[in-house]
Amino acid sequence: MVMGGLSRRLVLEMRVRVPDGAGGFAEDWAGLGILWAAMRPGSARRVGADEMSLSRVGWRITVRGAPVGSPARPVAGQRFREGGRVFAIRAVREADAAGEHLTCFAEEETAQ
Repeated sequence: MVMGGLSRRLVLEMRVRVPDGAGGFAEDWAGLGILWAAMRPGSARRVGADEMSLSRVGWRITVRGAPVGSPARPVAGQRFREGGRVFAIRAVREADAAGEHLTCFAEEETAQ
């Protein structure tokens, strides 16, 4: 059982290439589906100069397990979105021996 339950509704997104209208491509994000999660904040740090600095907070995000290759299984390089908040996924591992849950190590970045 996950502490606190899976009570946060997150949209799993992946990076996609879309035509830019000028013969090239631009990057955008496409939703893959909704996952329910438990979230626990980790360490935080401030990056940048006084005029433009960023706050980065590490997160451990727990979701239900899914087989490798399943579109419901998050992978590094994807991200979660909760409203206007974005959590970039850096790594994913099984949270338990049975694979019933996954722990996603993510980072949230906000401008200061």
